[in-house]
Amino acid sequence: MSTAREIAEEVLAAEAAAVDEEHRWPDKGIAALRSRLGGLVVPEQAGGMGHGLLAVAQVGEATGRACASTSICFGMHLVGSAVIAAKASPRQQKHYLEPIAAGEHLTTLALSEPGTGGEFWLPQTRMERAGEDRLRLTGAKSFVTNAGHADSYVLSTLAAGPGTPPGQFSCTVVDAAVPGLEWGPRWQGFGMRGNASRGLELHGVEIPDWCLLGEEGDEIWYVFNVVAPYFLMAMAGTYLGVAAAALEETRAFLLRRKQARTGRSVASQPVVQHRLGAMWARVERTRRLIYHAATEAEFGGPEALLGLASAKAEVADATEATVNDALTLVGGVGYGERSPLHRMLRDARAAHVMSPGTDLLRVWTGRALLDEPLLEG
Repeated sequence: MSTAREIAEEVLAAEAAAVDEEHRWPDKGIAALRSRLGGLVVPEQAGGMGHGLLAVAQVGEATGRACASTSICFGMHLVGSAVIAAKASPRQQKHYLEPIAAGEHLTTLALSEPGTGGEFWLPQTRMERAGEDRLRLTGAKSFVTNAGHADSYVLSTLAAGPGTPPGQFSCTVVDAAVPGLEWGPRWQGFGMRGNASRGLELHGVEIPDWCLLGEEGDEIWYVFNVVAPYFLMAMAGTYLGVAAAALEETRAFLLRRKQARTGRSVASQPVVQHRLGAMWARVERTRRLIYHAATEAEFGGPEALLGLASAKAEVADATEATVNDALTLVGGVGYGERSPLHRMLRDARAAHVMSPGTDLLRVWTGRALLDEPLLEG
């Protein structure tokens, strides 16, 4: 998307090194993206742009090329927006979606919890009734992106209290200004240093019951019909951008590099040509898989699950391998502290870690192919 590319080139690229070095949340980049693309996935009737998964992947690639941290932060806003929009009530549309579409509201996800590991769809944060029209939330969340900077947080919960059925999971949205939210210390990461990831404690946080998303018990539906597709495409697009940036960084270096003794361009060496060609093919086939997966999922195609799960798994492998190859071709220059490849390698490694991880995605793909239940075993 041209708007995303423009913002990436004019704002994100200039801030990327400082965001990484200072572990700083990318306020300038997020402000620029929010003002022009904040309503990317918000329906048109709420003032948004009405785009879907393919646009999320395309924007992620454009922003990931410049700054992976900013891309992840904005990607989480897009996923949160899609969750709110999926079954939004008129009140939720006015309170959340319209401000999001106007570029005035930043949202994000708060699903992961300590102790649940990769099974983020099985929350233990308790939700119980606190009067006729109030809900009370008690529990803890972990690795919340945009922590302390978002205007609202999309949470997953487990029903609690007398008469509640066991294992009933629901989603809510919580305003940042609500009393009882306590943020943990800033996470010091190996990569993705600007994502402002923190833990969150909810000490009997009370919210109006109209902040419940959909109906009670809808959380699993949200996770696999909205959260997973949008999250996987936001992540896949971001890491595709990192791989594409590493490829271009390598190509530019090889074109300008001359051998001191002969004056010949390094680009004239067959082994260099071969390796760069292999890098290009890896990035391009991964791009085609990601965009195919997004399109297939948007239209409800039979290979939607296979494509979505494989896209993030493939891009994790491809990005790590591409940055490693880039470092080999560039040589010692690439190992400098201020080399963009230094940052890209650390950012790329996170692709395997962010849940659902690569191994789980491969298992899901295999289960889908074998008509086995996705969440058993």
